[in-house]
Amino acid sequence: MELPDEIAQAIGIQGLGNAASVMSRPAEEFGNDTSLEAAWAVKASEHADIYFNIVCSVDPKVLKLTPHDDEIYKQCRQQFPDLPVQKLNEDLIKSEPEKVKWRKFCMAFESEVEDFSFATLLRLDAGEEYSQANTLVVPRVQFYAIELARNREGHNDGLRSRFKPQPRGKTVAR
Repeated sequence: MELPDEIAQAIGIQGLGNAASVMSRPAEEFGNDTSLEAAWAVKASEHADIYFNIVCSVDPKVLKLTPHDDEIYKQCRQQFPDLPVQKLNEDLIKSEPEKVKWRKFCMAFESEVEDFSFATLLRLDAGEEYSQANTLVVPRVQFYAIELARNREGHNDGLRSRFKPQPRGKTVAR
């Protein structure tokens, strides 16, 4: 998923660096700052590109996403045993009752997982690439939980035969 070069150009390397240093602070402190939103979009898109290239390149079962993978996966499957991670819909993640459950899950990793609440792009259908229709924004630890389940349970296995890693776009400095 590529963002237009004009966003990266408008922000510039220094702007991206500055944004990265503050993006873990509470959202209430920023209001609706469009440059920060653009910087987040660039960072989230880069993360999505890198992750998708990795799962298209190697056996997903051997990937280690965090030092806490085993505990994240274990807690995810204990708290969400019937979650169909292969193909999700927004209600399984964003409905009010599910948001409460997921918030509790995520907060349990607040002190363990770096950037645990950072907004991250998640594919709804594990068999497809990132696209506007197949992407949802979730907290980073929720992304880890779902992707760890997909990797360990074989739902990302078919990606290597269907998609080839793509070279990443270059960010142009101003």
